[in-house]
Amino acid sequence: MGGIERSEERDRAVEAALPHVPLDGWTRKALRAGLADAGFDPADLPLLFPGGPVEAIEVWCDLADRRMAEAVGGLDLAAMRVRDRVAAAIRIRLEQNAGAREAAARATALLALPHNAPAAARITARTVDAIWRAIGDRSADFSWYTKRASLAAIYGATMLYWLRDDSEGAEETLRFLDRRIEALMLIPKAQRRLGEIAARLPDPFGLLARLRRA
Repeated sequence: MGGIERSEERDRAVEAALPHVPLDGWTRKALRAGLADAGFDPADLPLLFPGGPVEAIEVWCDLADRRMAEAVGGLDLAAMRVRDRVAAAIRIRLEQNAGAREAAARATALLALPHNAPAAARITARTVDAIWRAIGDRSADFSWYTKRASLAAIYGATMLYWLRDDSEGAEETLRFLDRRIEALMLIPKAQRRLGEIAARLPDPFGLLARLRRA
């Protein structure tokens, strides 16, 4: 999924830019203002964020992933079901960014542009991987991919719902998240049930062979 350069300077600069994003969007103007607020020379923008606003968004999302993982590390994960761990991690991620929802909305709009699709994919991949790692997933087989693909769909839908949610404490978003996770949990159960039913059915190839011999 590609690494990302991490530094205290980049973290400080992107956080300082957040208050400017609602007015100026994720632009070089907002980033230069953030650099000035953080005590940097605005002329250093190309050095800290050579990829411009999109790279700054990647840095911000990576910082949010790390903070989420740190908070999840304080939970009693051993006492929680996997589904509850996933829900808790996403809830923490949203709560930590509740004060920057407009910045998140602006970032989503910018990343939705076709030429920013690779960056959007990288950001989502890093976030879902960070969630799975934070809750203790150590899978190394094919399930590594299926878990992350499934969570990417849930996380993406939940984020879009959250951006439009004006309920108290984003309660509607949390209920939406629970429904999405519940639906995901039903898939393996349905597959097992179908397998049990199929096992009780006649073997179609064996049946055809017997009919042919008759």
